[in-house]
Amino acid sequence: MKQHIETFWIFLRLGLIAFGGPVAHLAFFRREFVEQRRWLSDAGYAELVALSQMLPGPASSQTGFAIGLHRGGLPGGLAAWLGFTLPSAMIMIALGAGVLLLGDFATSGWLQGLKLAAAAIVAHALYGMARQLCPDAKRALIALTAALGATWISGLGGQISMIAMGAVAALLFIQAPALEGHKAAPAAISRRTGLIALVIFLIGLAVFSLNLPGLSPLWGVLYRSGALVFGGGHVVLPLLESGLVAPGFVDGDRFLAGYGAAQAIPGPIFSFAGYLGAQAGLGSSLLSGLLATLMIFAPGMLLVVAVLPFWQTLSAYRPMRSALLGMNAAVVGLLAAVLWDPIITRGISGPVDGLIVLIALAALAGLRIPPYWIVAGCAIAGQLAAMISG
Repeated sequence: MKQHIETFWIFLRLGLIAFGGPVAHLAFFRREFVEQRRWLSDAGYAELVALSQMLPGPASSQTGFAIGLHRGGLPGGLAAWLGFTLPSAMIMIALGAGVLLLGDFATSGWLQGLKLAAAAIVAHALYGMARQLCPDAKRALIALTAALGATWISGLGGQISMIAMGAVAALLFIQAPALEGHKAAPAAISRRTGLIALVIFLIGLAVFSLNLPGLSPLWGVLYRSGALVFGGGHVVLPLLESGLVAPGFVDGDRFLAGYGAAQAIPGPIFSFAGYLGAQAGLGSSLLSGLLATLMIFAPGMLLVVAVLPFWQTLSAYRPMRSALLGMNAAVVGLLAAVLWDPIITRGISGPVDGLIVLIALAALAGLRIPPYWIVAGCAIAGQLAAMISG
């Protein structure tokens, strides 16, 4: 018990200071658990990162969860996830509940500024992902095809079919490099536990893919997004937008504003689900937000438990690694599609908005200003622009 409490407090501290998105989170974890505490070797940590990158879900949160598993089994994993997620989840739930109290604010300047911040941040993330995940013509073509396909085939079906297309294309035309000196980190849980987790994951996916009477569509969208999105973070935006905004379940302006605000807080971007839960109006904002947070994170954590005991065999299987290359390239295309619509088409309404986005993008890419300062600056700029024009 003492060990699990220690794990919780360490990850809670990281959840309060880990600004900068998934890549920064992984750097925080390495410094804390490899260099300072020596819970893992560099090779062992790299294996856990590779496992999380291979699976759908929030990669940095899955890595933290896997570190907790390595340290203290399932209780340790849950302590790590709870500590790292709780600060950002509570902030987003409070923001979602607060926005409800403001009533109709679709024309607020600061809201427009948050949407512009989302445009700049997603564009910057897309550029970085394209450089990393589409370094050759074959993967660039997969990304372009996915972007066009997701635009043509709307909704969740388009997203999933494009990811499947990427996997098949990579299996046919891309060969992953051979592994040298490969040695997986030892599993902290049994294969029996892994199989149970896989069954629970599949049952959840089946149940939440059905439109059961009395069950809010929100829970299905969140669970499927957590179960099917590769790349985490910004990449979850297309699935959430197509599942919640397109059918009118969540207001588009509030969706983009909340997503923009999520860039300014520490911890995982998936905590955006807490904001959506609080916005849904399903009874208590706090309980709805907490349940929404659990729904989007649960699939990814179940998959870590399911795959970790079999990781040594799976990670050495070249066709699987090839398919992953294509799926990651397709994800870049999906993000490009959602950057265009709805972020640009609905978020930028004139030359002033475009100028604010360009300045924010230059600050991100050229000056390396942290995203939370970009969000604050865009909110202020949006409010000032609204006051001057109106």
